[in-house]
Amino acid sequence: MIQGMSFISVLFALLLEQVRPMGRGNAIHAAARSWVRFCSRTLDAGKPLHGWLAWSLAVLGPSVLAVLIYGALDFWVGWPLSLLWSALVLYASLGFRQFSFHFTAIRNALANDDDTLARTLLAQWQHIDTQTWSHNEMIGRVIELSALAAHRHVFGVLAWFSVLAALGLGPTGAVLYRLAEFVARYWQHKSQALQQPVSQALQSNAQAAWQWIDTVPARLTVLGFAVVGNFEEAIDGWRRYAAQPGANNDGLLLAATSGAINIQLAAVNVVSSAATDGSASAHGFNLRPPPELAHLAILVGLVWRAVVMWVVLLALLTLARLIA
Repeated sequence: MIQGMSFISVLFALLLEQVRPMGRGNAIHAAARSWVRFCSRTLDAGKPLHGWLAWSLAVLGPSVLAVLIYGALDFWVGWPLSLLWSALVLYASLGFRQFSFHFTAIRNALANDDDTLARTLLAQWQHIDTQTWSHNEMIGRVIELSALAAHRHVFGVLAWFSVLAALGLGPTGAVLYRLAEFVARYWQHKSQALQQPVSQALQSNAQAAWQWIDTVPARLTVLGFAVVGNFEEAIDGWRRYAAQPGANNDGLLLAATSGAINIQLAAVNVVSSAATDGSASAHGFNLRPPPELAHLAILVGLVWRAVVMWVVLLALLTLARLIA
């Protein structure tokens, strides 16, 4: 029953997110920001131990609360309300339409050759300086950011949700993953913006925890992109990037995305330039074309095929468990 409930929760949350996406600045996300600020202000005293205490309170506190509410609803009321709670928490944790809104607006500006508007929209989305970027550079950067956003807001959330839901922990995985990603990004941004002092220990702890939590989901997303895209090139990109010093989850995902849609991304140029065995060109690794406008549509198709694949896979696992 647990597996069946998790599949229904996923399906309901995805449909609800498409029909009625949560807008920017909504009450749930505002509350999350306030909670994270409270945790850092209260516990961040600059030492590694204090950093772990602040991270634990900010991330594990709401995760435990989510499973306690789930368990209470299941015990005192029944599985229908616990299922609804899981679906609503997952809905609040997903963000498909939140990043696709930016993607669509920038793609339309680029399609209309309005590079000025595209730069403005991209700068507003990511809070970065885009004034010197060319048309093709913006396309490549949008592909990179959108692939990462799809992973962090959809595939990674679904991976942790599904695993912990299978263990009877309800929506805990979705809360854990989204908050771990959020605090790693938020505390670093606040420190750089000098709006809120955040110790280096807290930033380092949050980044280390995020890299660990994202290790398996990142590789599952890579596998999904490989299956629904160019499998050989995606796996080759994964293998070559993983062999480089300083490899991380984001770079791994972008290397596989580059192969899956057969383009060269600036973020993973180090992979092709660092190859010394002479086999990169033979495999076409250095010969991929630069990103063009048409690749944005290819990326959209890749992401949607991956979503459908994981939903179907979860449905098959649910059916197999029910039959057994």
